[in-house]
Amino acid sequence: MNLKFILTMAWYYGVKTIVRGPSYLIASLATPLTLLFLVFVLSHGALVKFAIVGGLIAFVGSVGLSGAGDSAFFRLQLRIQDLYVPSKVSPFDYMAAFTMSYLVFSVPGIVLYIYLGSVYHLFTAYDSLVMVLIMVLLIISTTSISFIISGSIKHLRNIWGITGILTIITSILPPTFYPYSYVPRVFLYIIALSPTTPAAVLAQGAFGLSPQLNIMLYVLIIETAVYAILARILVRWREN
Repeated sequence: MNLKFILTMAWYYGVKTIVRGPSYLIASLATPLTLLFLVFVLSHGALVKFAIVGGLIAFVGSVGLSGAGDSAFFRLQLRIQDLYVPSKVSPFDYMAAFTMSYLVFSVPGIVLYIYLGSVYHLFTAYDSLVMVLIMVLLIISTTSISFIISGSIKHLRNIWGITGILTIITSILPPTFYPYSYVPRVFLYIIALSPTTPAAVLAQGAFGLSPQLNIMLYVLIIETAVYAILARILVRWREN
């Protein structure tokens, strides 16, 4: 593992991106916060706790999926990835660096949601620890999906539409902003193909908003492993 490369990229592409272009952070927060406001208004505050917990899940998931655009841009347009191929940077280092970058980039949004959660007395030591573990698995799985997508396309113009559609589907369709009990159990397992679904279900259980559904922990762990393996296999490290 090239730890120096991973940390350097996390600093440059995570911290420095926030400093250089805060508009990117605001844009990534726009949809979850807008949905939070709508849920608060339409439910008269009844579902606001679900929206806060789910908004955090949706935000982290959308940041991870947005990596498809960046990865494809690096590979197809800037050709930066070509510089890493003959170096000591391995595909795993490259993927880990992107994952760490997006996790760092998510920190301001996470802090904002922590503040909102504290206003509604949501966070305790236990559920905060569970939430951290969920977010780590979520950012790994969604970033892996972004590498699968970016490695499968040949033209950069296709990536923006794909990531836009996926972000909406994985943010709104899963039970991120509403109780998972509203979803028929069969359909719940179908949409569990999106990592945000088991993440949202686990978070609702950890915060005492809905009954625990422990099987979703295994679903999220298996999905994270499978998507990471597929990303490593499908990532275009050398163009054919």
